[in-house]
Amino acid sequence: MAANHDNITFSVRDLAIGYSLKKEKALIASNINFDTIKGELTAIIGINGIGKSTLLRTLGKVQPKLSGVVELNGKSLDNYKPIELAADLSLVLTEPIASKNMTVAELLALGRSPYTNWLGALSKEDVLKVEDAIQQMELAKIQHKKCYELSDGQLQRVMIARALVQDTAVILLDEPTTHLDLYHKVQILKLLKSIAHRTNKTIVFTTHEIEIAIQICDKILVLDGTVNAFDKPNKLIEQKAFDTLFPSDTVFFDAQNGSFKIKE
Repeated sequence: MAANHDNITFSVRDLAIGYSLKKEKALIASNINFDTIKGELTAIIGINGIGKSTLLRTLGKVQPKLSGVVELNGKSLDNYKPIELAADLSLVLTEPIASKNMTVAELLALGRSPYTNWLGALSKEDVLKVEDAIQQMELAKIQHKKCYELSDGQLQRVMIARALVQDTAVILLDEPTTHLDLYHKVQILKLLKSIAHRTNKTIVFTTHEIEIAIQICDKILVLDGTVNAFDKPNKLIEQKAFDTLFPSDTVFFDAQNGSFKIKE
């Protein structure tokens, strides 16, 4: 069933991603086509080096596309000014934060900068957004700690909370579960799905956790450099889209239980 146009956030057509090096273009992936929908959690999966982070950075306008069309809420991403984009889209990348000398609460407050006045003073609504994110991400016990005192996993949760504080219709996250154990990986992704469904946000993330993504996500983009299939997980299993990810003589995808098995 075709999505209602009012529900589409990202519309991506014939997108090619990569890097421009002087006069030459280094292509990483092309033929990328998908629509993201309000209220859905979407994963971008694929092997290392296939372009997952590059795609996310392109969607976040951190780096330019090589060719194709990317629209956000019906408007070309090229035409967004930075302050406009910050009110519509929040981006959580894997790069270290600029100042780890801030407390968790201070860092979260920065998420309100697209909405505060020129003094950066927080309104009552801004304070409530910060408090709500602290509760959702279970950060109450560490909110007054300096960021340099946090473990990688705690910092990861803080950066997700900051995106929630920014309160945009679209949230993009690069490998949000990297430094977490299995329990916390599942907990974070279930929380992101709950937030997407409850608040009607579009949440898109890159991940290596393919089996968890299959069980939790509404949609998945299988970035394989050729077909780049995009659909609901059960439809992708039917299409054998996951079979293309790894050499079949080493690992195979077991469609019955949605997991990868090692060939003996």
